[in-house]
Amino acid sequence: MKSKSILHLDLDTFFVSVERLLHPDLANKPLLVGGLGDRGVVAACSYETRRFGVHSGMSMKVARQLCPQATIIKGNSSTYTKYSHEVTEIIKQAVPAFEKASIDEFYADLTGMDKFFGTYRFASELRQKIIKESGLPISFGLSQNKIVSKIATGEAKPNNQLLIENGQERSFLAPLSVRKIPMIGSKTFQTLLGLGVREIKTIQEMPVEMMESVLGKNGRTIWKRAHGIDDSPIIPFHERKSISAERTFHRDTINMVQLYATLTAMAESLAYQLRRGDKLTSVISVKIRYSDFNTYTKQAKIPYTSADHILIPKIAGLFSQLYNRRLLIRLVGVKFSGLVGGHYQINLFDDSEEMLSLYSSIDRIRNRFGENSVMRASTIGGTEIGGRMNPFNGEPPMLYAHRQS
Repeated sequence: MKSKSILHLDLDTFFVSVERLLHPDLANKPLLVGGLGDRGVVAACSYETRRFGVHSGMSMKVARQLCPQATIIKGNSSTYTKYSHEVTEIIKQAVPAFEKASIDEFYADLTGMDKFFGTYRFASELRQKIIKESGLPISFGLSQNKIVSKIATGEAKPNNQLLIENGQERSFLAPLSVRKIPMIGSKTFQTLLGLGVREIKTIQEMPVEMMESVLGKNGRTIWKRAHGIDDSPIIPFHERKSISAERTFHRDTINMVQLYATLTAMAESLAYQLRRGDKLTSVISVKIRYSDFNTYTKQAKIPYTSADHILIPKIAGLFSQLYNRRLLIRLVGVKFSGLVGGHYQINLFDDSEEMLSLYSSIDRIRNRFGENSVMRASTIGGTEIGGRMNPFNGEPPMLYAHRQS
């Protein structure tokens, strides 16, 4: 069986690079992007700050103490989404099928291209095209599978490229830290350190049964990745990829309290599904079906997000714009589309550590006890204000209540 050629592309320090593109005077200077207050969080940091111990996800207050000379910028998710779309379009025009793994990360299957053009040459020219047309630095790794290519990209950075020839996967991986293997977090890393495992080479020398005995089924996956073995497929990117929810009422209604509470509950559920699947949405839609069965939808493009408190007000706004016939409503629906892989990071510009902790805690409760174990208070009931329902029921946006069993 012929080996594959899998390309992994990653925009270097994406948020930082966009800011430097817009503000050239920030080049080569320490730069932090994120929330500005003491309770803000670092969403991205330049390489110049990392030697001081700064990393994304840490408190902005701590980051400022570690690197007081850094320039701090509150991120703009709309701007980053725009540049992400630009790079996506460049790749889409060059590659027949690709996977958009996150807002700044892509995979492409170049298998068979060597017959006509040469995969490494093609990848190199694609990288230069992205740099030229977008103005952003980007790195790539090229190998026979996704895992090795992703690790190779990490080794190529910043703003460089690396080819791992077929048959060289194990030797390339051997001297690297086990932390370089995707899916090894701090907890697993500490477990491996306890076994004296620091380099991938040590895992390569261990029997798979030993890894399984220590780490369960994940141990076998890690062992395979340490050997450069990976058969995960490219998941083609489609703009229309979506998740949705609809509710048909038992009786047609114009009860605004009920309608907004229903929309809020659906949005909250879908946002939780996004976070659970490490996804972000960039397009939201609201649907109304009236009692006469006429159906209408309204759609809006938004910066990538998975945050309830950002999505719910936008959905409420779309519904307010859409509901203009003043007829009884039979059905309402919410859809999130334009999905990409990605963590909550892009919302760190406006959020505090408390907000992030709250989301994390709520999602942990739901993961353990079920999606409906904790719910937003405004989905239980509402207060009608001047003929219109306040979607947050007059409460702070993040007020939740435990559902009684």
